[in-house]
Amino acid sequence: MAVRIRLKRMGQKKRPFYRLVVADSRAARDGRFIDSLGYYNPIVEPAEIKVDEEKALDWLQKGAQPSDTVRSLLKKSGVMEKFTAGKN
Repeated sequence: MAVRIRLKRMGQKKRPFYRLVVADSRAARDGRFIDSLGYYNPIVEPAEIKVDEEKALDWLQKGAQPSDTVRSLLKKSGVMEKFTAGKN
């Protein structure tokens, strides 16, 4: 089973709010997920990002692949830096 860390869209029409979730790559965008890692709110200024670093690092070490957008969010929150430092 290929596992991805990706965004799940929530919120009202024209007011997006996203949750960072771990899901099977074959599942629908807003469908079933395995675990929730945090949230991303692009509406507020500056954009609000909250990530459970411990869970995110655990899933990355297990081999979960982040989507491109999630990878950039994890870089902004500092999780990717800790992950790559732990690899070396």
